[in-house]
Amino acid sequence: MKHIGAAQAVVTADLFDREPTAAELDAIEREMPVILAGVELLDAQIIALNHTPNELDTRRIRRARRRVLTARRELANQAADAHRGGAA
Repeated sequence: MKHIGAAQAVVTADLFDREPTAAELDAIEREMPVILAGVELLDAQIIALNHTPNELDTRRIRRARRRVLTARRELANQAADAHRGGAA
């Protein structure tokens, strides 16, 4: 029996099998501050889970939440400026 898996790969290629487009990479780059702030918040929350949260943990989580909100606000402002036709 002849194996046709390799010949069918191109025909049955999934959307997830392709590389990201330049536009997708640009979108990821624009959202990177939000992503990194979210990771920092998650790290602070994980640290607080390992023991009884203290004042330092509370401050660390509060600062991380503020960074997430700031990054989201800046991204939203950039999108609004782009929508209005302003320079970003």
